[in-house]
Amino acid sequence: MTPTPEAASRRPAVLVVDDTPQNLALMSELLRPHYRVSVANHGERALHLLQNGALPDLILLDIMMPGIDGYEVLRRLRADARTRHIPVIFLTAKAEVEDEAEGLALGAQDYITKPICAPIVLARVRTQLELKAAADFLRDQADYLQAEVARRTHRIEAIQDITVLAMASMAETRDNETGNHILRTQRYVRCLAERLAQDTRLAAALTPEAIQLLFKSAPLHDIGKVGIPDHILLKPGKLTPEEFEIMKTHTTIGYESIVRAERALGEDLDFLAFAKEIALSHQEKWDGSGYPQGLAGTAIPLSARLMAVADVYDALISKRVYKPAFSHEEALDVLRKGRGTHFDPDVLDAFLDVAEQFRAIAASFADD
Repeated sequence: MTPTPEAASRRPAVLVVDDTPQNLALMSELLRPHYRVSVANHGERALHLLQNGALPDLILLDIMMPGIDGYEVLRRLRADARTRHIPVIFLTAKAEVEDEAEGLALGAQDYITKPICAPIVLARVRTQLELKAAADFLRDQADYLQAEVARRTHRIEAIQDITVLAMASMAETRDNETGNHILRTQRYVRCLAERLAQDTRLAAALTPEAIQLLFKSAPLHDIGKVGIPDHILLKPGKLTPEEFEIMKTHTTIGYESIVRAERALGEDLDFLAFAKEIALSHQEKWDGSGYPQGLAGTAIPLSARLMAVADVYDALISKRVYKPAFSHEEALDVLRKGRGTHFDPDVLDAFLDVAEQFRAIAASFADD
């Protein structure tokens, strides 16, 4: 019975490559009842068809042809990602064991010598097509799983980002004059880290992945402010010594809130490691006069040393209940005076190198 056009279109496609017209006619007659068949009478023609048309499901390939031989055709097929997975059966008069070994070593799936036996050819073609169908299915499944893992990873990262920003925003709403503070400090920290990553001493610690985590963690530096009473947090005048001691506890409150969240999950989360360092230690000073632990020098985590510069710069250029906004130049003067006392000298020098980028960030995310 003649198959319907729809049924015929679902048949596997086979490309026969041979320089002898009689062989092409013979293979076409043998295969057409079962498959969609196309032919090429030399290797260059076959490669042209494969480059510019739909790909077949299987190739029957002669070896001895004018121009490039079948071995070279196969080499080029296997070197091209588009044709790499098409099964190839050599169909040739070269019957020596060495010839077959070379063909299989190049990546052919099978090797049939002429004169052919029709049932054997049909059986081997069918076997290779079944194997290809199974391989295609597994490849499609692997691609799907890879895409699904990427999608879910992206979703988890998005949830992490939203959670961090939500927590940080909750703290910032306590102080309605800080506005876009968390957005600016994120970008200041990234800018500083990227500049310092050019220093070979810090390149290993400031990889692109680490810088991205720093960017995501920076908004949590003041999360502990949620635990500071309004009459202290929003006081327009100078704090009393007692009030300042309470204000200082925002560092430990922030750190402990993150630790409690991790304990609730039953594990330490890599993406919160910098957040804990920044929340706890961003008020430490290079000379050891900061708080809450009185750390000095490189005992202060690098993430916190970056945040110290970013946080102070932004506090200086921003209007707060207790002070007017400083100009960019005035803020630079203040930070320069803190080099080696308040701030890590290397971090402060990096800040001075990128000070104009800080100015641009501040302008882009200025408070209303």
